[in-house]
Amino acid sequence: MKRLFSLACALLAAVSLLAQGRVSTRKYILNDFTDKVTQVVLTGNEVLDSELRQSVVDAWTSSPFEFCTPERFESLKTQDRYYFLLTAESRFKGEENPGITFLTLVKGGAEATEGVGAMTEVISLPFTSAHGGSGRELVYLSTLVQTVQSFTLAAMESEKVAYGMEAWVNKNFEKNGKMKQIFLAREDLSATVQEKDLERYVDEDFHITDTSEEADQAYLDGTYNTLVGYVVAPLIPENGASYCYKLLFEAHTRELYYIQKHKITQKSGIGFTADDLKRLAKKR
Repeated sequence: MKRLFSLACALLAAVSLLAQGRVSTRKYILNDFTDKVTQVVLTGNEVLDSELRQSVVDAWTSSPFEFCTPERFESLKTQDRYYFLLTAESRFKGEENPGITFLTLVKGGAEATEGVGAMTEVISLPFTSAHGGSGRELVYLSTLVQTVQSFTLAAMESEKVAYGMEAWVNKNFEKNGKMKQIFLAREDLSATVQEKDLERYVDEDFHITDTSEEADQAYLDGTYNTLVGYVVAPLIPENGASYCYKLLFEAHTRELYYIQKHKITQKSGIGFTADDLKRLAKKR
């Protein structure tokens, strides 16, 4: 579904035409990533910017990087010698309230004169509600930064990867999920999940914690062979328009292992649904 962007989240550009009429694939478009400077756009939020700075310093090894303000981003975005890593609010078509903030990598270029939505998006990962987060998003920020980098490097080598971010992430769970224990916070379960669903799908290696702090601590502790759930959705969802994202992070290796989304309706509210529990249990 097409997303409508209110700040700086770009639309996915599948292909672009060169002046000579030759079709340029995404793999081709991204082949200069490691040679270009990545501008990391700070937000003005001191706590978030501090975590973003540290995450980039710790994880970003594939290309030169600099930190910049939103104002400097506006002055640089048309220059194709830069990539830009930024947090960006987006809304899906039909949403009127603030939606979701994504961590996004876009490529600079002349098309930015038509608006940020015209820029080439490399990858966007759900980060938090656009209304502002609970603080949990900071726990997983460094892994999201690393995922952006790892995906982009893989997309440089494979057209299949470049056009299939979710499949690239989920291969981790498809391959190794059955060997992992899972921690989901009760607050990350959809209100539609019933006790009978938990009895059917939850076992001794599938933990439903009473609080999100317990689940997050398993991640912070780097618990071996453990996946921890995290949910991103609008604070004020709109039935039939808003989407909910469900993620699983591997605690020991600090990798994003799983990402799925569903449209929020009365039958499938915010959080992991019974169908999600079934899918996760089936792979274990």
